[in-house]
Amino acid sequence: MYELIYRLGTWLLQKLAVGFLIAAVGLGALGLWLFVREEIGSERKREERLIELEARREMLAAEIARMDGRLEELRAEAARQKLRAEQAARLAEQLRALESWWRRWVVDREERRRQTDRLARAEADRMEAEAREAQQWRLANQLTNQQAELLGDLERTEAERQALSETGEQGVLFHLRAAWSLAGGYVILALAGYFFGPTVLKVFLYFCVAPLAGRARAIQLAENRISVPTVGVSRVSIDIGLRPGEILRVKERFLQASDEELARRTRFVLDWRIPFTSVACGLIEMIEMRNTHPVEERRVTFSNNEDPNLEMAMVDIPIGLSLILRPSFLAGVIIAEEEPLRIERHWIFHRLQSWVTLHFRYFEFHGPCRLLVVGSRGVRGEIMTLRESGETHARRANQEATIGFTPDLSCRPVRAETFWSYYRNMNPLFDDLFRGEGLFLMQETASADRVGSASGFWSRLWNGVLKVFGL
Repeated sequence: MYELIYRLGTWLLQKLAVGFLIAAVGLGALGLWLFVREEIGSERKREERLIELEARREMLAAEIARMDGRLEELRAEAARQKLRAEQAARLAEQLRALESWWRRWVVDREERRRQTDRLARAEADRMEAEAREAQQWRLANQLTNQQAELLGDLERTEAERQALSETGEQGVLFHLRAAWSLAGGYVILALAGYFFGPTVLKVFLYFCVAPLAGRARAIQLAENRISVPTVGVSRVSIDIGLRPGEILRVKERFLQASDEELARRTRFVLDWRIPFTSVACGLIEMIEMRNTHPVEERRVTFSNNEDPNLEMAMVDIPIGLSLILRPSFLAGVIIAEEEPLRIERHWIFHRLQSWVTLHFRYFEFHGPCRLLVVGSRGVRGEIMTLRESGETHARRANQEATIGFTPDLSCRPVRAETFWSYYRNMNPLFDDLFRGEGLFLMQETASADRVGSASGFWSRLWNGVLKVFGL
């Protein structure tokens, strides 16, 4: 009860601390607003004047554009009248050239009268065209002068508008408004995501995603077998005998003591067929020891001085048996010299539970071999058999505590028992449900770097990547 109150109080304090920080930022923004409130009146007037100047600028620009069109029309009309006057002048010149003294005696009077009338009309057309041309040019000059005045007014309006704009860009209020217009929506989304995002996500995963995995078909990689691997007693320190011809590969930090007669060398990778897996699980730069004596055993002692909460157990896998194991729990392996380490990888993409839980790969260690596995506060092996009634035995286990299981067990994820334990990071979203006859290994407590309360985003992300690849 006290632990529950403590966790709830810690969670509330964290939320209150962030809320206080948000409130402080808000009060600071309010104080800044009060500091610049005297500028609001002038800012409003400046904006109103900017609106007026913008409207006047658009009106002047439209009037100038209209005048440009009118000037084009006047110039075009003046050009047409000039052409008309030139044509009339040429016609009059031609008619005058026809007036000679001998035509007066040859051409009758009626013909001379018609020619005189045409000459008079040509002169009248020329004079009218020249008058209209002059009038068009007078109107064009007047319009040009008016346009020049409007252009000057437009320049003054633009200069005043630019000055007011630059004055506004230098103000604090302008920058505050600009910042809010750019980032205000993101700030609101960030606050909503911080306060409500984790809850919404967990509700969605628990009530929508997790039931899909519960209805999925279980994974069983092998048929039922008569026997199971042997799991030794879990201890902080283990002393084992290395039989003649056996080879030990162990992480250096787990090796405490060994007989001097053992042949030693560095094993850079546990298995060159899975180099990336070995690197990800820390199974690199291992110490390889070989018992070269033909009949006597050599003793090796394992312990971990860095973490006193880790305990170890030796799992003996005889020939013909195997164990599905997460390699991140493996500290060492013992194999016979004539029997290379055999690790089979199973990729499972065609099951719904793989996509819901994002667990696609399983590692199967085949015997004969002995595996040194480590777990938080100890390693426990549970053997599942048929009940007295003949029913299949089923057992639920914390998924983060599962180390491995025999392939004849069917395994599928089931939703955590209560939403509250999952919401408070006391339990992962899924538990493992084992059914059938076989063996599964667990660590006594879920290690700190695997539970939902893992420190930091990057730690949780890395654990998620390891889970995808079955590590």
